[in-house]
Amino acid sequence: MVPSQNDYAVTYTSTQICAVKGSTVDIGCSFKHPSRVNVLKRVWFTKGNNYNPEDLKTDPAYAGRVSYSSHWKSCTLTIRDLRESDSAVYKFRFETDWKDFTGLPGVTLTVTALRVHVDTSYSNWATLTCQSSCRLNYRPSCIWYKNGHKISRRNQYWYSAKLNPSDSYSCAVTGHEDFSSPSVCVQDDSCNRVNYSNRRICAVKGSSVDISCTYNSYESPIQSKSWFRSGRGSEDLTEDSQYAGRVEVTETERGRSTLRIRDLTESDSAEYHFKFKTQSFEWKSSLPGTTLTVTDLQVKVSRIISVHESQTEAELKCESSCSPAGRLSFVWFKNNQFMVEQSSYQDLFNPGDIISCAFKGHEDYRSDHVYAPMLPSVSVSPSGEIVEGGSVTYSSVANPTANYTWYKEDEDSEKASGHNFTITDFRPEHRKSVIILNIIRLTLVVLMLIALFVLGLWMRKKTHVALETGPNESVNVIKVNTRADYENVSASQGVTADDTEEQEELQ
Repeated sequence: MVPSQNDYAVTYTSTQICAVKGSTVDIGCSFKHPSRVNVLKRVWFTKGNNYNPEDLKTDPAYAGRVSYSSHWKSCTLTIRDLRESDSAVYKFRFETDWKDFTGLPGVTLTVTALRVHVDTSYSNWATLTCQSSCRLNYRPSCIWYKNGHKISRRNQYWYSAKLNPSDSYSCAVTGHEDFSSPSVCVQDDSCNRVNYSNRRICAVKGSSVDISCTYNSYESPIQSKSWFRSGRGSEDLTEDSQYAGRVEVTETERGRSTLRIRDLTESDSAEYHFKFKTQSFEWKSSLPGTTLTVTDLQVKVSRIISVHESQTEAELKCESSCSPAGRLSFVWFKNNQFMVEQSSYQDLFNPGDIISCAFKGHEDYRSDHVYAPMLPSVSVSPSGEIVEGGSVTYSSVANPTANYTWYKEDEDSEKASGHNFTITDFRPEHRKSVIILNIIRLTLVVLMLIALFVLGLWMRKKTHVALETGPNESVNVIKVNTRADYENVSASQGVTADDTEEQEELQ
């Protein structure tokens, strides 16, 4: 029976979702199809069309942030570290060996940043509300900060306080304190506050980075300003020996400070804060600063697709210690030539090819070069007969270097790790694996001989062997005539090449 349209369906838990920036969202989804068909591919997409979608997993903007449910007939999409740019309509599509199906109309996701709304209807009091640009699917439990310090009070989305022009307030959803709202003044814009331009920055090892913030103080003048990092007290970074000669602080406009760190090392990964001090007040808050992650890029083989003679078709991934890699996307180079901009790279590679990746905009700081990928191969030493009680070593090589785990056949527990595995007391039960290796070698040799034999037959078709008998001879003489000989003879006898080929076929 031919499956009908009603046999295919996609069901979304909700078609409208509002989520807070920095949080994680699950877009619930399930699908159905006839039991006699096989699902070949599952894709979530926001770009492309219903017939040619762009898989989110291949979009650099979502690198390391998305995952699909692996449960039976579940298609739930998980997106981590939400950004406002993630706001879009998400659709799920699955492909089978019979037909493809896209769930419409999809799910509209709106990612919102928090803000504090101040109501000063009463002259001596202010009512503060932690708001979002869309209606959250739940009423959040909020944490409140006053002048950068957490207020120990029952968590709720509103807060009332006595007016003080020097006070600033901020809020965050419980469990997502790293993404608090910007600090706002209760009465005017001259309160004490610090707001960071970026809460998370990912930078590549060896490059430079700028970390910025805006600030203002109710009391003037400001006596001192400085940047410091977590884990090292409040020491001014310009006086820290670890940063000697690598940091500078600039203020191109009033109320904006920028910390620049050059020649980044992985040990520079930390949370950075700005502080200022007046005669009677110091801003040194418990609010999150800017988290910097310094990464050293590495090229990893995602999968080897096929091997074509001396070429290998493979998919490579660029990995970093940034999870996710901020707003940065990856670019790829083969033999120092730019190839493509995407999170993964699939191509045919020759043995001499060198491949590297970099963050877009930071192409001068590439990963270490790796050579073309090579399938893992296993060898055994010694290769001949092994005496019982002797020693045998199995070795495996791959490019790039892989992680190896050795198992004994129809057993689940691993025997060893590393690219070498040595059996020091060889016993009869070990012979099986050695025999298997020898069988593999013998099979390869036989296949090569068969290939050479077929090649020889094919080459023989390029020549013609004519059997001739001389008028005065009692034995047959084998004469080898090439196509050139036939063309010369045929020309002298008025026989065309087509006639000759027809005669050859008849013979």
